[in-house]
Amino acid sequence: MQPANLPTIFSITEEEIDLNELLAQITLTSTGAAAIFTGLVRGETLRQGSAQTSGGDAHETEYLEYEAYIPMAEAKMKQVADEIRARWPTVEGIAVVQRIGRLYPKTPTVLIACTAAHRDTGVFEAARYGIDRLKEIVPIWKKEVSPDGQFWVEGDYTPKAGE
Repeated sequence: MQPANLPTIFSITEEEIDLNELLAQITLTSTGAAAIFTGLVRGETLRQGSAQTSGGDAHETEYLEYEAYIPMAEAKMKQVADEIRARWPTVEGIAVVQRIGRLYPKTPTVLIACTAAHRDTGVFEAARYGIDRLKEIVPIWKKEVSPDGQFWVEGDYTPKAGE
């Protein structure tokens, strides 16, 4: 099957992410594996450099507020999907979905899913690449609100010419 005929979903939404619906949309009769990454809102965030224990230096998050310029963000999500297809031609279906709006702890914020005929065809690596690349190039802004105030979470990516 040609890449143009393979199922690809990329969207920004205010609606709840429905994993079962998305998986059904990117699954073919030949699909035998799906690798899925879902990011969630943390209610408690350990500060950088803190020990990963319950006694570490942490701050509370009441909610996150996500914003995006949807046409630009979806174009970049399509770019991520195209890059996955170029690197892992065995990937059958791809879903890249980001929620916007006010999201509370334990709520899924992003979903990257890749399907393939078998698990050993790069499907795990493709999903990992998808979330890393989304965080790198898709223009989504995140404001964190805590009992101590609010602040915009800064990314560390600087676009190169033509990106």
